[in-house]
Order: sequence, then C-alpha cells, then structure tokens
Amino acid sequence: MPTPPALDRLVADLPADVVVTDPDRMGGYRFDRSQDPDAGVPLAVVRAESTQHVQTAVRWAAEHRVPIITRGAGTGLSGGSSALDGCLVVSTERMRRIEVDPATRTCTVQPGLLNSEVKAAAAAEGLWYPPDPSSFEICSIGGNVATNAGGLCCVKYGVTMDYVLGMTVVLVDGTAVTLGGPRVKDVAGLSLTKLFVGSEGTLGIVTEIVLRLLPQPRPATTLVATFPTVVGATASVVEITRTMRPSMLELMDGATINAVEDMTRMGLDRDAGALLVVQSDEPSSHAREELEAVAAVCERHGATEIMHTDDPDEGEAFVAARRLAIPAVERKGSLLLEDVGVPVPQLGALVEGVAGIAEDNGVLIAVVAHAGDGNTHPLLVFDPADADQTARARTAYGQVMELAISLGGTITGEHGVGRLKKPWLASQLGPEAMELNHRIKAALDPHGLLNPGTVFESRGTPG
Repeated sequence: MPTPPALDRLVADLPADVVVTDPDRMGGYRFDRSQDPDAGVPLAVVRAESTQHVQTAVRWAAEHRVPIITRGAGTGLSGGSSALDGCLVVSTERMRRIEVDPATRTCTVQPGLLNSEVKAAAAAEGLWYPPDPSSFEICSIGGNVATNAGGLCCVKYGVTMDYVLGMTVVLVDGTAVTLGGPRVKDVAGLSLTKLFVGSEGTLGIVTEIVLRLLPQPRPATTLVATFPTVVGATASVVEITRTMRPSMLELMDGATINAVEDMTRMGLDRDAGALLVVQSDEPSSHAREELEAVAAVCERHGATEIMHTDDPDEGEAFVAARRLAIPAVERKGSLLLEDVGVPVPQLGALVEGVAGIAEDNGVLIAVVAHAGDGNTHPLLVFDPADADQTARARTAYGQVMELAISLGGTITGEHGVGRLKKPWLASQLGPEAMELNHRIKAALDPHGLLNPGTVFESRGTPG
C-alpha cells in the first residue's frame, strides 16, 4: 500500500480536482448498479480527462502495485466496476469529446460520452449509431465497449463489437496503443481491437473509440402480439427467425407485463402470458408483407390479439414499455439480474426452465428478452432483509446460469461476467479456453492490477 507522500505525487502530477481522496466524495464510486455488497473503499479516484491523465494514473498504480478499477457511468449490472479496498478508481466520466466524420461514416469518441449522446451527434449528421441497450440514456459508450453491449435492435443490426473499428487503449505499463481506425476493411495483424471489446477493463483502459455509423433507418412499422402462454410466444420467435429478420423482436412475460402496466397504465393485458413487440424497418410495402407473415406465425401459435401500426409515436410507446421492464420489475423488490442467452431454438426450453426454477425456489422471476437472438433477462426479485429469501434467490440465480450452459448457451449475452457471474465462467468455457484466457491476461497484466477479480481470478499478485 503506498504511503501518503506517494499519493501526494499523483495529485501533483495531475490537474487540480482530477484526483479525489475525500471519503464522502469517493462514496459514489464504490458501487455500480448491481450494488455488490462486497464493494470496497478506494484509496483515490482519478477523474481522467485525457489519455495522458490515464497514462499518469496507470504508471503511478503500476509503480506502487495498486489495483486499478476502471469505471464509466456506473450502470453495469454484473459488479464489474465495483471498487476494491485500497484500489485506484479511474473514472472516464469526464472524457466526453466526439468528432463525427460523415465522409467516412465514422465517429471518434471518448469513453465517457453516453450512448444517447453518440446517437444524437450521429443523427445531427444524418447518420445512426445502432447499438441501443435499454439503458442507452444513462450508460456510457466506454461501458458499452467494455461489455460488448447489445440492445433491442441487435437482432438485425448486431452488437457493439460490430461497430468498433479502432481504439486507443492504455496498457498496464502506461503505454498508449492505437489499434485499427476509420477503415471498414482492415486485416493487418491480429484482431487486437476485438480482443479489447468485451474485456471489462481486465486487459487495458480504452480512452478513445472509432465507431462505424450507418445511414438513418427508415421509420419502423410495429406489431404487438399477445399470447396466453410464454410457450406460444417463444415458438413464434423460433419460427419467425428461421425465415425473417425483423429489426426488433422483443418478449415480455406475464410478470413483466404486469410490472410495466403498474408503472405506465397504458392498457396492457394483465392476463397475458407473454407479449411480443416486433418491428420492421423495411420499405413500407415490404414491411407490411414482413409483419403480415409475422402475424400469421403468431396466429398459428395461439396469439389472442395482434395489432400493428405505422404510427411512429404509437410504435415507440410499446418500445418504451419494453425498455421500462427492468425499472418496473425493480419496484417489486431488489433484483438479481441475469442476461443468459441460448441458441434461438432453445429459447422455449430456457424460459420454461426458468419458470420451473422460480417455482422450485419460491422466488419471483420475471423474464424479458431480446428474443430474436436468444438473449434473455431473467429478473429475480427478493427482499434483502429476508435472509432465507435472499439465499433462495441466490440459489435460483446460479441454477439459471447452469440451465443456460446445459442448453448450449452463455452466462452473459451483453452485461458482462463482472464479479457476480465469475463462479460459472469455467463451466461454460471449459478448461482449455479458460487456460487461454488466463494466459492472455497474464501476458498483458502480469501483476494482475487491472480490475482484479473481474471476469476471472488473476494469477498475478497486486499490492
């Protein structure tokens, strides 16, 4: 642990108010949205404003063997940016520059900018940044890159990795490396850019990102189908995705529908077992044909009500209802949030299995899903003041991940492994892939200073 004079040197090497050491001010940097109860107290927080600031902080931490926790907006759901006792938190919240280049259809952005702000800057130039997590208004683009975030439109347009063309990343020795750039096709050397996307701050700190942009999409046509059971809804999803590629294909189960209706009073059917929200952004005649085909599939699988609309405001109301799912369910109690995914044909088995786990453990699990790509969000509701209920919820949490693995799926589709899901990672990856992960980590971070305890246990010796 460094002595106070050593910390004084870090303060002196950076501009005024970049380094925070006041315990009360540092309190807001201890937790992410997962509210990890084991979050520690940092030694200091560096609110970096440039790559150079990050380099200075990392070099200081490396010299004194202080663990480094990288933090964006703090909206993570897997505990990946929870502080450790005596760590140095490097916050990117002040790194907010962006430059849009319409000629190359790219933007160069610092990691502290919010996803919604990147979208707005692109839209001002007639362009579009597609990845759209439900938290797009509050999550940072750096956090999106760290976890390879997805969103509602990824069934057609892909996830964050599909839009990262390049980056600047600060390694554990303070070296800043530039990877890739505003080039759509570039296969020179190893695909190091993709290595850092989704690495959750364990390999380096991303300080600048080059993102690919697309032309603005056409206005979407929306279809909403209500089903008496989740089984009919998931069977519809499997059939739809065999031959069609809608721009959105989202699912809410009955518990989620009721939670959203409690919050919005928009007239959702409280007796429904599931709801599908489907959109097509094809040209109008093609969109109509696509959604007519979707409606026919839903009818075959027992949908009791199907409506569609070309009105963008009406369609957006249903999309907004889907985005409200997590905060709506959160009103019922504290949440353990999953983001397990499976191959789409296994979607029904996963959702039915989750219902069985909920019944067996006596806990409420609401399910919302990016159904079109098999990425589900089981939301486990519990009272943290009730020790027995908390224990049952944590048991169910692990069983859901084990179920996903057994179905050929993943313990995380877009939220990251963080600290909360780490115990199940080896079961998914297998010993050979797990060992390769450790070898890459050791090569880039031999002392285990970068986000130690996130994703997997480092074999280095921080501190």
